Amino acid sequence: MKKIILLSVAAMIMVSCGMMKSSSAGTTAQTTQASATTTAPASATSAGQGAGNALLALYNQYKADGNKYDYQNMQNILNTVTLVANCEGLKNNYKDKTYLSDFGKGMIASSLGLVTQNNVESVTNSLVEMVKSSETVQNAKTQTQNTASTAAGYANTAAQYAGALSTLLGAFAGK
Repeated sequence: MKKIILLSVAAMIMVSCGMMKSSSAGTTAQTTQASATTTAPASATSAGQGAGNALLALYNQYKADGNKYDYQNMQNILNTVTLVANCEGLKNNYKDKTYLSDFGKGMIASSLGLVTQNNVESVTNSLVEMVKSSETVQNAKTQTQNTASTAAGYANTAAQYAGALSTLLGAFAGK
């Protein structure tokens, strides 16, 4: 059973690492005919959709766990890593209103009403602050690079973001 879990985590790590590379590198290799202006918004919207999906999954588990973020729960760990991977673009684009708008549209579209027009700016700002923290970002980046074969790195990533995610998920408590 442990081998199955570790293999699943290893597979998710490889997928998430690939997502981080594609969200920061763009899709120029796959879309040679697309211009830079058309790939950036699609990338922001796609990243927002991934973030919205991860937030929804984290929030549903948060509610199931009695309004607590369990950073040791395997599904929360994977959803946290997915959220962080999709928020990578916010680090460098947090002042770009178009990027933030497209990212927000993606979150609204994929979070099934958790992120709305009324709270999208607040949620995006919380995610920006979460990824802008230089120590946390550097640690997460280093751990993500070192986690190609270990689940412990993912667990550390989830633990690092536990405070920020507990606060963010708690803001949705009225839903």
